[in-house]
Amino acid sequence: MINKTFAILILLFVLNCKSTQNQEKMGEQDIVLISKGNLYGSGEEGIEKQNSVITNDSDWQDLMARMNSVNKISGGFSESEIDFSKYRVVAVFDEVKSTGGHSIELDIASNSENIEVNISHKSPEGMATTVMTQPYYIVKIVKNDLPISFLSAKN
Repeated sequence: MINKTFAILILLFVLNCKSTQNQEKMGEQDIVLISKGNLYGSGEEGIEKQNSVITNDSDWQDLMARMNSVNKISGGFSESEIDFSKYRVVAVFDEVKSTGGHSIELDIASNSENIEVNISHKSPEGMATTVMTQPYYIVKIVKNDLPISFLSAKN
């Protein structure tokens, strides 16, 4: 009787425990920074505030063309040819800002269920230049079947 009760308690415990997936920061070999910085076209590039996952060359070429529509930004990319059979591109754009000094930082971690992209928005402290900017951050990550979720925090 005690063994049956013990077995039932263990079974109930296992079934009621929430999964505690360990979040692991993705390794440097899994993430490659393509570019981060600011667009300076006062929004003329037509890129809305967005978090995007790009999975094909057509969408990637379209994004680069829009980014280059005012200033040739892609010339400073670490790479512009992406093998989409092996990688996905994560592109985060903030809204157009009326001053300089704004930036975005990404912290990317994964577990067995998803990839989390934590976005930190940095604002200038003190005086800032009076130029319109739009912060962005673009990386490529190793392709897998895990969904990507975006979490945002203001700093």
